[in-house]
Amino acid sequence: MATDCEAWLNANPVEAADLSDSFVSGDEDIGGLVISNKNINEINGNWLSSSSNSIHEARLKAKAKRRLRKNSSRDSGRGDSLSDNGDVVRGTSAAPTSPKSKLLDRKSRLGKGRGLPKKGGAGGKGVWGRSGEVYEPEEVDEKDPNYDEDQENCVYETVVPPLDERDFGKTITPIVQEYFEHGDTNEVAELLAELNLGPMRCEVPSLAVSLALEAKASHRELTSRLLADLCGPVLSRADMENSFDKLLCELPDLVLDTPGAPQLVGQFIARAVTDQILSKSYIEGYKGKVDCEYARAALDRAAVLLKMSMGGLHIDNQWGSGGGQRPVTQLIKEMNLLLKEYILSGDSKEAERCLRDLEVPHFHHEFVYEAIVMVLESKGEKTFKMLLKLLKLLSMSSIITVDQMRRGYERVYMDIAEINIDVPRAYFILEQFVDKSFNMGIIDINLRDCCPCRGRKRFVSEGDGGVVKFESY
Repeated sequence: MATDCEAWLNANPVEAADLSDSFVSGDEDIGGLVISNKNINEINGNWLSSSSNSIHEARLKAKAKRRLRKNSSRDSGRGDSLSDNGDVVRGTSAAPTSPKSKLLDRKSRLGKGRGLPKKGGAGGKGVWGRSGEVYEPEEVDEKDPNYDEDQENCVYETVVPPLDERDFGKTITPIVQEYFEHGDTNEVAELLAELNLGPMRCEVPSLAVSLALEAKASHRELTSRLLADLCGPVLSRADMENSFDKLLCELPDLVLDTPGAPQLVGQFIARAVTDQILSKSYIEGYKGKVDCEYARAALDRAAVLLKMSMGGLHIDNQWGSGGGQRPVTQLIKEMNLLLKEYILSGDSKEAERCLRDLEVPHFHHEFVYEAIVMVLESKGEKTFKMLLKLLKLLSMSSIITVDQMRRGYERVYMDIAEINIDVPRAYFILEQFVDKSFNMGIIDINLRDCCPCRGRKRFVSEGDGGVVKFESY
């Protein structure tokens, strides 16, 4: 009978709805077979009850969920979800464009939730917490076995060890020598403030003065300014007095390297009293207490300078200023005085020393210019020969470089027209001086050929055909 029913169903296929409609209620006799329509369903040609149907649907849903989890773990972020009836619904989001984006994807891979980052973005390797989170000071747990009551109020700070006598000279000497180059006292004060001078604080002025004794006059002026600026912010007046006391005691050793050390130290003391970094009673405190002749000479020099300052001497500029800091008019005046003194004395070594002391190697062309103009304005052969000899000496000793010598001659060439107004024979004298300079090796042939000469019109005899000739003096 069962085979007849199956054959009939295969011959007359019906839909599930038609099948359910055909079985309206109760039992129906099909070819003598009574079939009940209660809890009867057919799946894949098999007749199943309602209980086995629900088990089958649960298995399908579970299988779909497993497939969804597998896909989400392999390619998260595509938006796969499960519908209410267990069907897999593909999202519309695009797949990651690169494998790196998959690795850096911080969305949940479980297929649950709203797709937000795990732990609110505060989890994962190399993450210090969510953005914008402010950490408060951690409270100390007194019950912690590692708790130490002595370290609870401990304050840590950087400690700079004080300089000892061995490292003091190696540290301060480069600072002072560099100051001689730039002349910025504020930079020196900042560098000294970063050091822990300790008991060596009073050694700074004595070291600076001892270095200035072997330097130039402009460096001594810079040292006096440095001491005046350091007194107060970095050094006290007591440190200055102790430092000069040490200088007076060390004068016998300083004289070996600098014979004029007593006079120079006396000038430093007088300048310090004028700048109010030493008290006015400092010199009087040594009266009758000095046994060293060098220290006595230094104090006497300081006392004489202070008395002269009351009569109008300006001690604040006793060392002079560096060449680059002097006005041009003052330099020109000093060069003229130097040339006049040389003509009167004839001491070329002294003139050479004075030119070095001016410390203006970039302005030596002015010296050459003034020397040639003095030759043009002179009325005798003595000045001509002496200044020619001096320029030869300065050129051979390389005190005046070739470039400065050339510039000095070229300046005279440019101004010879104006000089000729006051000196009618200027062209003739200049031509002779230039020829002599070339013969002595002071200038080269190119500079000699550039020498200007004034032509004059002269009508010669009839044998020349009345041709106008140009001739120089």
